[in-house]
Amino acid sequence: MTKKAFLGIDVGSVTTKLAVIDETGKYIDSIMLRTSGKPVIAIQEGMKQLVAQAKEEYTILGAGTTGSGRQLAGALVGADIIKNEITAHSVAASIYVPGVQTILEIGGQDSKIIILRDGIVTDFAMNTVCAAGTGSFLDQQASRLNVPIAEFGSTALKSTAPARIAGRCGVFAESDLIHKQQLGYSIQDLLYGLCQALVRNYLSNLALGKEILPKIVFQGGVASNSGMVKAFEEVLGQKVIVPEHHQTMGAIGSAILAMENYQFTGNKTKFKGWKVRDFKITSYTHECGDCANNCEVITIVQGDVENQTPKSPKEVKGDIVARWGGTCGKWDLIEQLQASR
Repeated sequence: MTKKAFLGIDVGSVTTKLAVIDETGKYIDSIMLRTSGKPVIAIQEGMKQLVAQAKEEYTILGAGTTGSGRQLAGALVGADIIKNEITAHSVAASIYVPGVQTILEIGGQDSKIIILRDGIVTDFAMNTVCAAGTGSFLDQQASRLNVPIAEFGSTALKSTAPARIAGRCGVFAESDLIHKQQLGYSIQDLLYGLCQALVRNYLSNLALGKEILPKIVFQGGVASNSGMVKAFEEVLGQKVIVPEHHQTMGAIGSAILAMENYQFTGNKTKFKGWKVRDFKITSYTHECGDCANNCEVITIVQGDVENQTPKSPKEVKGDIVARWGGTCGKWDLIEQLQASR
């Protein structure tokens, strides 16, 4: 027995998420794993794990991708829809938390705030520069304090006198944390003080001038940290909702977008099938050199390729899945390749 479904893939710098929903948009299953600098392998491994834990076989009617690696993921699996994270997270939150007006999203390497009114995105901001306030920064500080990241939130909630930590910059926050640790502050007070500092950093960098109205939804991996949730609620004076599948909402949103695209167009999916998880993929990077921009052009080749050392994009041989990176678009093959499949 097979189940008709839609697949969403969210490829981030730290984690890769995959989600499956049914024909009505109902959540079926999802998986999250470390990207580890190898997005292709992460996508393939995620597909293997999804199939392995599936209770029945999926017939994919449409696939969507999002995240920083959405173009690569889209070319690899044959996506019908490739959308940015703002769109994917907004769609998922609107479906699973009706009436949401503010989305707080903190991932491994970036953070974002999305303002919605009547289900439409009216404003947003992203921070991809400052490390303070991201999941990776929390991981690093938890490791420094010898606290498992899974116990970060529960330990922070035991604080009775949180340390005042400078959170405007990741470097300063780390220095201040070390200084307070040397002064003898307890672990729980340091952890909750860090949560408060990161919330202040987030709100001053991203939310300045924005009207934060309920319902407020907290998404992304950092939403698992109960200390961060409490810190947001204290500052905002509002209840912060953490959806059940908050870590994979980007992937769920891209699956919903694929479903809506299928319902609107009725087109046959470009999804290449679960066999993608066994493809051999090779990538080549070259400087174009045809003008002063010296653009870096990435070429993705599928299947077994002979031992080749091409000196330019035009010398790459094999089944080219996609090519992008040029400012002028002369090398881009994403749209042409997708249109032909």
